[in-house]
Amino acid sequence: MKSKVKLINTQKIYSGNISLRLDKFKLNSKIIEKEIVEHLPSIGVIPVLNNADILFVAQYRHAVGKNILEIPAGKIEKDETPEQAALREMREEIGYTGRLSPVMQWYLAPGYDTELMHVFVATNLKKIKKRVQDLDDDENIIVKRMKYTSAIKKCINGEFQDAKTVAAILVYAKIIETQGTST
Repeated sequence: MKSKVKLINTQKIYSGNISLRLDKFKLNSKIIEKEIVEHLPSIGVIPVLNNADILFVAQYRHAVGKNILEIPAGKIEKDETPEQAALREMREEIGYTGRLSPVMQWYLAPGYDTELMHVFVATNLKKIKKRVQDLDDDENIIVKRMKYTSAIKKCINGEFQDAKTVAAILVYAKIIETQGTST
């Protein structure tokens, strides 16, 4: 189903780490106004240790008012490739480096947000010696190691409340199943 879309007007409402704009457009024969969050592209990493464990980060998320367990993730900085951003986020958040394999890309909330996330699996992890945790001001991260099978169960039973984490772990499970690797 292809719709005819014509942008009538766009207005920047707020500019900061994220921006907010108000778009007015014609969709088929209707005039629509929509607030859009403009967000830099981002990365998410599934860090796999010894083909059996996955590293997660637990951190306070003010928007929901609680600690959330999730895969390491973050925005892609200016002049950074997705791979460079993934390696930087791994160093900063979990203190590891490794070999990256791209998995897929997805929009996190395409109904109102422009953020495109590049997802990677990180293997051959190596702990960084003399790690300096370079976190953003709002990051208070605790690294959690979990068995792959436990992570799958947490996805299925709703214990993970972060959608990118659930999607990433279930995609990784399908990759493992397709490769015939047992973990």
